[in-house]
Amino acid sequence: MKGVVVEERAVELGNYILEHKATVRAAAKRYGISKSTVHKDVAQRLKNIDPALYRGVKQILDVNKAQRHIRGGMATRMKYQREAEHKA
Repeated sequence: MKGVVVEERAVELGNYILEHKATVRAAAKRYGISKSTVHKDVAQRLKNIDPALYRGVKQILDVNKAQRHIRGGMATRMKYQREAEHKA
């Protein structure tokens, strides 16, 4: 994504998150940029560039934020299950 205009990058990231219901982390990994950059692009810059796209992305990010404690708990559970299987 290097060499891409910031506004274009923000719109592209917004579209990706909207189409795939992706997390900030997933979008950052997909485009090879930092989570901070993705978050700044979609949470601040996109608001001024494309307000309609921003609202859609914000809804998805709000859902992701509400669910993150569940995903974290599931990851921890899986970690300990793998460790238990490995010891057995």
